[in-house]
Amino acid sequence: MMKVLSKISKFTIVLLSTLMISVSTIYAQTEIMPGQELERIQLDKKAKEKYLVIDVRPEEQYEKGHLSHAINIPLEDLGNELDRLEDYKEMPIIVYCNTGKKSAEAATLLLDKGFKDVKDAQGVKEFEYTLVTYESILPDEFIEEAKDKETLFIDARDAKDFEKASVEGAINASVDNPEAVLEQLPEDKTAKIITFCYSGNKSADIANFLEEHGYTNVKNSLDGTKENENLPLVEKAS
Repeated sequence: MMKVLSKISKFTIVLLSTLMISVSTIYAQTEIMPGQELERIQLDKKAKEKYLVIDVRPEEQYEKGHLSHAINIPLEDLGNELDRLEDYKEMPIIVYCNTGKKSAEAATLLLDKGFKDVKDAQGVKEFEYTLVTYESILPDEFIEEAKDKETLFIDARDAKDFEKASVEGAINASVDNPEAVLEQLPEDKTAKIITFCYSGNKSADIANFLEEHGYTNVKNSLDGTKENENLPLVEKAS
């Protein structure tokens, strides 16, 4: 009886060791990024251009507060959304969640699907990030929303460029005087609003300003007109 138990114990130890090595191998592929580093990247207007940041938490958690330039693709939806990320396969991608569990799974999935450089950052419950409530969107959503006449676009580029071309029906806003745009906005604080500029920085400031003034359905385009020539700008008559 003791010999049988001894064999079982040895088998159990070997099995557990194998499982631990397998799990370690999977997660060793993913570089863990400290919260301080991700915070620095998000607050640096030039550095943030080099990364795609994905919040893999559920939508309702993302809406309550997330990193300023992070898009939201919940972990359970990520496998079905990979086509949208095809253009970012060669770009460094950072994923995060609350505690690192979901983001670790997301990072492994992306690596398995051929994404070259994926980092898993500390979660929002592990590091005190600067959070915002406006949503960040990819170009495909921007282009689709431009077909909806109910969506209000706010162009945060310089007036001289706005006067040459912009999204049809867009209004111009300046980060130097954001209060002026409030007079042109609908009274309905749930109105759908999308902000954009050259690279997503000035428009992010406008989006944050609008959220602070009670507008609850504001989205900012990650890609600006200098980064994506497919954004649907319409030339204006001179």
